[in-house]
Amino acid sequence: QVQLVQSGGGLVRPGGSLTLSCAASRTIFDFVDVLWYRQSPGRVREWVATASSVLAGGVSYYGDSVKGRFTISRDNAKNTMYLQMNNLKPEDTAVYYCKTMFERRDYWGQGTQVTVSS
Repeated sequence: QVQLVQSGGGLVRPGGSLTLSCAASRTIFDFVDVLWYRQSPGRVREWVATASSVLAGGVSYYGDSVKGRFTISRDNAKNTMYLQMNNLKPEDTAVYYCKTMFERRDYWGQGTQVTVSS
């Protein structure tokens, strides 16, 4: 099993920045992809970004709505993935989740609220 524990988030003004963290309970990021999603009230969960595993090249992919503003990074020593969010907009307001699949099972972080408001 794997536990994903998220941290970061909060309230920020438009144009500001936040960094979300997703820490795994075991060393898996070398072998699995990590996906970030977000969900705001009344809307379906939206894919935000993917960090492929180190074995797959460690390439990151981003949704059109965040491309150029969000960046994924990782600290393998801490089994932690980061989502750096810059130039935040009110429409980025949502609960953000990280997710991975390990041994054919999906694991989700608990979610963290990001609110962008003046």
